[in-house]
Formats: sequence, structure tokens, C-alpha cells
Amino acid sequence: MRKAFARLRTTALTTAFVLATIPMISIAAPGIAMAEQVLHRGNGTEPETLDPHKSTGVTENVIENDLYEGLVTLSAEGKQVPGVAESWDISDDGTVYTFHLRQDAKWSNGDPLTAEDFVYSFRRAVDPDTAADYAPILIPIRNAEAIIAGEMPVDQLGVKAVDPHTFRMTLNGPTPFILGVLSHNISFPVHRATVEKFGNEWTRPGNAVTNGAFMMTDWVPQSQVTVVKNPHFHDAENVKLDKIVYYPTEDLAEELKRFRAGELHITYDIPSEQIKWAEENMADQFHNTPYFGTYYYVVNLTREPLGSSLKLRKALALAIDREILTDKVTQGGELPAYSWVPPGVEGYDQQEVDFAKMSQAERNALAKKLYAEAGYGPDNPLELELLYNTNENHRKIAIAVASMWKQTLGAQMTLTNKEWKVYLEDRDLKKHELARAAWIGDYVDPLNFLELFLSNAGERNDAGYNNPEFDRLLAEAAKPENVDKRMDILEQAEAVFLADMPLIPIYHYTTQHMISPDVQGWEFNVLDIHPGRYISLKSS
Repeated sequence: MRKAFARLRTTALTTAFVLATIPMISIAAPGIAMAEQVLHRGNGTEPETLDPHKSTGVTENVIENDLYEGLVTLSAEGKQVPGVAESWDISDDGTVYTFHLRQDAKWSNGDPLTAEDFVYSFRRAVDPDTAADYAPILIPIRNAEAIIAGEMPVDQLGVKAVDPHTFRMTLNGPTPFILGVLSHNISFPVHRATVEKFGNEWTRPGNAVTNGAFMMTDWVPQSQVTVVKNPHFHDAENVKLDKIVYYPTEDLAEELKRFRAGELHITYDIPSEQIKWAEENMADQFHNTPYFGTYYYVVNLTREPLGSSLKLRKALALAIDREILTDKVTQGGELPAYSWVPPGVEGYDQQEVDFAKMSQAERNALAKKLYAEAGYGPDNPLELELLYNTNENHRKIAIAVASMWKQTLGAQMTLTNKEWKVYLEDRDLKKHELARAAWIGDYVDPLNFLELFLSNAGERNDAGYNNPEFDRLLAEAAKPENVDKRMDILEQAEAVFLADMPLIPIYHYTTQHMISPDVQGWEFNVLDIHPGRYISLKSS
């Protein structure tokens, strides 16, 4: 979500877990009142915003999936299922989708939710004044690209309210992944009267009007966000939880302590140095599953010396021993990454950097050669700054990588950590030379990764990457006549992208959560999306 990216799964330099740092308190200890169904959920960093058209992080998305529902939503297993739209029709040419909205669809204040609400919301999402980072994933909708670019008014967007309960969307061409886009937060409806009345404060408790299974009652910055069951939700009778409390916790060790003390039902993550211990001692509560995401270091191509030196970028990529990082540092089952698009896309062959099959000794030798050819060596060491957001695991992986670069190349790194919001701002403004980053797929399709680096992707293109051939290939993949060849074309685009090396892939994700045995309805899915409407708690 950066999904860009609040998730904290990363690294540790040591594997030892000092058991004495965590009191031995059973998860069953009385710390969670069970008289009503109240879920206590760890949620990573403090939300940047809960405006679904402006948010970009996983932590925001976790909450927004409980506050809002799009035309299409996700099942507990992560499958696309009817949301506000109970059904839809698709034209024979695949370009026109007609959605039939539920007659009983309402906002949390009781107002009816109509097709006009979706017209307003989609127009707001692509309006340049909204400045939505995710707006480009709506480009398949007719005229969206021109509107985002400020070249056409928002009322020309290919959306229409046929009647109060019929919403029509016209696309540029057949778009196989469009239902995935419609389950994403950029496609969530927002309550027009509330947005216009309160402006930037419309998402605050007491102001917010939403349409999901829950509605917000409290938001204490750096402490908690509280939502309660929405009685106007169309499936309210099947929602078992009365309340969810989300706790922002960047200190993963502290989060695990709270879980073991019975204060949390679910953790957002787990300290990497404690994974082995959790596997051995709390196997019934430790969940480690594949996740559709890639952890990487993005290169700022607008700054020297990395911007113009492919040899230097490649030398840095070669000198990272990913096997050591995932085996000895992260230890969470992550996959060493030599691709940008993660595995798991049906019909798509991952492309790899050209050194993927080399031994690490061979990579190091080539790294030294390219480093020297780029004009660097013992008498002229490369000096770079690496930016990462404040988090112990990110710090540890940065230290490990900097050590590898120092040992193999003699490069001298300055490691700079900043609080999440400042870190995002600095990355967007390209104040970095190298920056930690990650991307978690919003839908299972390679385009969701590749489109980030289109030359016109704006702030989402953290590298400042601009290759006309890459842009051309993505445009070719979008043409209706190329539907059958689409995956092949996207493979070619990824190959071009990896050859240019605007980023250094490090590993593909897995997710780690501690989950209380009291939690029911938590189902594995590769997007790691678990709406509260499907979750319940065992009676005490």
C-alpha cells in the first residue's frame, strides 16, 4: 500500500532472543474484556491520513478497509466479491461495466448511498486538486489520464449515474484487473456533504461519515484509533465484532510484550530476531505466510553520482548478499529478490537481473570491477546517504547492507532515519540518494508494480525513472488488441526496467503476525487483508 510503505517486517543483525526482556505472561491472562466483542489490533505506524483518496500506507489501509466499502470488496480469503454493488454486467467488448447497487446501501449517518456518490468520489480521486498518489491506477477509466494531467475537466471522466442504484463505468479498453482496482481504497466512496463541510478535517472523529462495517469514534494520535460496528451497514447482522481498537506501535518488541500480556489479539509484525523463538515456543499463535510485496532500495536518478552511472548502481546491487540477509538477518522466510515483480502472478514469468544465477563470490568480483570502472576505489571511496524511516528492523538491515558495501567495495555510507511522515515527504521530494522502500501489491497483477515507474507517475516514481521504451511497452500492454499478449509485453517491460536498475531489489515479503487463539475468521490471503467484518472472538 506504499503500500509504500508502513509495514515493518525487515531485519535483525543477531538471531539471539533475550527471553528475559519479555515477561512470561500467558495470552489468556485477563487484559481484554470479553463481555463484548472488542478486538485489540497492533497496527504499525501512526496513520498519515484516513482519507482513502489520499492515503498510501498499509497501516491506513488496514483501518480504511473497516471504515469503507467499494463497489467490489474482498472476501476473508482475499477474493473479489460484491461490495456496495450486489452485481454487475460487462459489455461484450469488455469496456463498459454496469454496477447494480444494493437498495439498502447507506452511509453511517443513515443517508442513502447512491450512484451519484460514486460519480463524485471517482471524480474527486482523479481531480488534480486532490493530489492523490494512487490516482494513476484509475487510468483505465476513460479520460482519467487527461484529467489527472490537468488537461480535461473532471466531469469528463467515464463514470455515470444511470439512476440512483445503477452506476456505469466506461474504460479505454478491456482491463482484466479492474475489479482489483475497484476494491482498492482509491475507489472507496466518500460522503460529499461531509467532505465539503469539514474540508481537511472531514476524517476526524465526530465529523467522519463512512459506509463500511465500522465507523470511527475516537482517534488519539500515537495512541489508538477506535471504530465501532456500523448499524447501517448492509451486512451488519453478520458482523460479530462490536469494536476494534488499532494501536500504532513502531517498537515491535513492545508490541510483542503487549501481545504476551494479553493486551493485543493481533500484532502488526514481530521483531525479526524473535521469529525463531516464536516458531519454537508459540507456534500456534505465530503466523508466517507469503505476501505480495518487494523490499528494495530506490535510487534517486535525478542526483549524481548514481543518476548517470549504471555501473555504480549495479556494483551496489551485486555487493548485497541477499541469502545472508534473509537467512541470518531477517529470518522470516523472505525470498531473496532478483526481480521487481514478486512471485504469485498466474501466467507471468518473473524477470531477473542478469546476475541472479551467479554465486556471491562472482557477484562481488564483478561489483569490484564495475566500481573501479566507475572511477571509485581506495583513494576515492564512494560516499552516499541511505534514508530509512525510524524502525529498529529497518536500521538493522541498513547496517548490514552498509557493512557489505564497505567490505566489498570500500563505500562509505551515512545512515539517516526519519519519522514516517517526514521520511515519505523527503522521498517524494527526492531529497535522498538511496532510500529504503517497499511495495505491497494492491491487486495481484504485475502492472501494479511496473506502473509506479512510468515517467508520468509523479511522486509515486521515487526514482525519477524515465525510459521511453519502458513507457511504450506498458502502453502496448494496455491496448485492447494485445489482451492475449499482455503478460508477455509486461515481462519485456520488467526486463528493460531491471536492466536500467533504478532500484535494488532485496527480498520478497512474507508476513508475520502473532494471533491469539481467541481470534476466529482470520484467513490467509497473499494481500494480507483481513477486514474486521469477518473476524470474531471466542467467548471467554
